[in-house]
Amino acid sequence: MKVGVVKEVKADENRVALTPAGVEAFCDRGHSILVEAGAGEGSGFSNEEYAEAGAAILGSAGEVWSTAEMVLKVKEPQMSEFGHIRENQIVFTYFHFAASEELTRAIIETKCIAIAYETIVDNKGQLPLLTPMSEVAGRMAVQQGAKYLEKAHGGRGILLGGVPGVPPATVVVLGAGVVGMNATKMAAGLGSLVYVLDVNLERLRYYSDVMPSNVITMMSNKANLRKTLADADLVVSSVLIPGGKAPKLITKETLKIMKPGAVIVDVAIDQGGSTETSRPTTHRDPIYTVDGIVHYCVTNMPGAMPMTSTMALTNATIRYALELADKGFAAAIRQHKSIAMGANIVRGTITHHGVAEAFGLPYEPVYEVLKG
Repeated sequence: MKVGVVKEVKADENRVALTPAGVEAFCDRGHSILVEAGAGEGSGFSNEEYAEAGAAILGSAGEVWSTAEMVLKVKEPQMSEFGHIRENQIVFTYFHFAASEELTRAIIETKCIAIAYETIVDNKGQLPLLTPMSEVAGRMAVQQGAKYLEKAHGGRGILLGGVPGVPPATVVVLGAGVVGMNATKMAAGLGSLVYVLDVNLERLRYYSDVMPSNVITMMSNKANLRKTLADADLVVSSVLIPGGKAPKLITKETLKIMKPGAVIVDVAIDQGGSTETSRPTTHRDPIYTVDGIVHYCVTNMPGAMPMTSTMALTNATIRYALELADKGFAAAIRQHKSIAMGANIVRGTITHHGVAEAFGLPYEPVYEVLKG
């Protein structure tokens, strides 16, 4: 199969979908890899490294899109890319359709095969292609939160770990999944008092077993949410409904009970955000303030750490991308339930229930679409 890798065009996105080592793995299986010139520069990989691994370097994104049977990306296609996507072409990337009806309808119109990293589920019920970026985002959330708690950025001017004789900051983590786990590790390691809220009691029991004593677990409900938010200096929201919109846990009214200068890092912004006042931001303009509360809502947080993120992403995606290249999308979907769950839109039909539900659009199971 001819597999293409293009340079990401989303603002401040420096990741690339495949490392030179990944190129070599495809070439060893007899596939042709087409890489847009400069695609890997933001992640520290040169054209020469890709060429040495066996890739053909093409001068423009248009050349890659027009030739490749499958295109590997990192972020959802941007408006400037819609016209390049062909019918029956496989596009394998993070789509987060539920956050954008415009994107959803545009991809329907292309009649391509849209397979989303974020909805692939393995046999353990986990999200293996979301995990590596969630690990990065969770750790970054505390790092960025600490920065924007500085007075110069409008924050409370409080140090996460405090100092002898001065208490540490209070960090509230909403969601005990992969993002929450990594955010909790970072915040607890810096000495903060950390509250973790989740609706999964088994997950909270696990946290109680493995986390240090400055981590307190609480069942997620409205009362506990109000109590912890009133005390919070930093809130990291990591709630996720695979393929669907994030629930709005923090309302505009809730902001009034929070401390002026507190920071919310809404990692769920890729799925629409879990705060009513959240709106997407960029690395160049990452924050804004509503009712005295600093909001950090960057939609591609791992893009700020592209070398780490690109290597972690390739490590996770390569297995599934090779299956698609080796067998073609139809056979890969029929033989691998995990890949079938990644199929969000196939030939103009929405094949993921969460995406259809987000916009009230028709849904059809992917296996039924393949019969047509």
